[in-house]
Amino acid sequence: MTVNLTRIYTRLGDGGETHLGDMSRVAKTHPRIEAYGTVDELNAHVGLALTLEDLPPDYAEWLRRIQNDLFDVGADISAPEDPDRERLRVLPEQTAWLEERCDEVNATLKPLKSFVLPGGTRAAAQLHVCRTVCRRAERLAIACGDQCSPEVVRYLNRLSDLLFILSRGANGGDEPLWEPGRYRE
Repeated sequence: MTVNLTRIYTRLGDGGETHLGDMSRVAKTHPRIEAYGTVDELNAHVGLALTLEDLPPDYAEWLRRIQNDLFDVGADISAPEDPDRERLRVLPEQTAWLEERCDEVNATLKPLKSFVLPGGTRAAAQLHVCRTVCRRAERLAIACGDQCSPEVVRYLNRLSDLLFILSRGANGGDEPLWEPGRYRE
C-alpha cells in the first residue's frame, strides 16, 4: 500500500469537515474522527516515550512496532465497512502480540499490593501518560458503536494493559504506590 502526500494543506477542512477513509465527508467532531484523532495523539505520546534515555531497549523496539500498529488502528476506525472494497483492519494476531508482551514483562514484576501512582522514572511517567490517552481512545472507539471494529477495542484495551505493565517495568520495582488516606487530617 502506497500513500502519496504531495500537499499537506488542502483547505477542505476549513469549514469544519474532513474525509473518512472512504472519502465521505463528516464533521471534525464526528465520533470516528474523535476516536482516530485520539489514537494519533497516543502515537505522538509513544513517540515522545521513545526519546527518553531511561526507556529499556526492548520496550523501545516494541513501541516502534506499536506506533506502526496504531496507524493500522486509525485506518481501521476511519474506514467504514464496504463489501465491495477490502480495507485495512486490525487483526487478532496484533492483539495477541500485545498479550505476549504483557505476559513476558509481567512475569518479571512483583505482585501489586496497592494501586500504582503515575510517576517514578521519566520513562515510566510517560508510559502512564500513554496509558491514559490509550484508555480515552478505547472509550471513544466504543462510543462509535458498531461503526468500530471489536478488534480495535480489544487492541486498545490490551495496549493500555501493556503500557501499564511497561511503566511498572520501567520503574524497576521502585514504583510509587497509593497509600489510602495517608495525608488525611
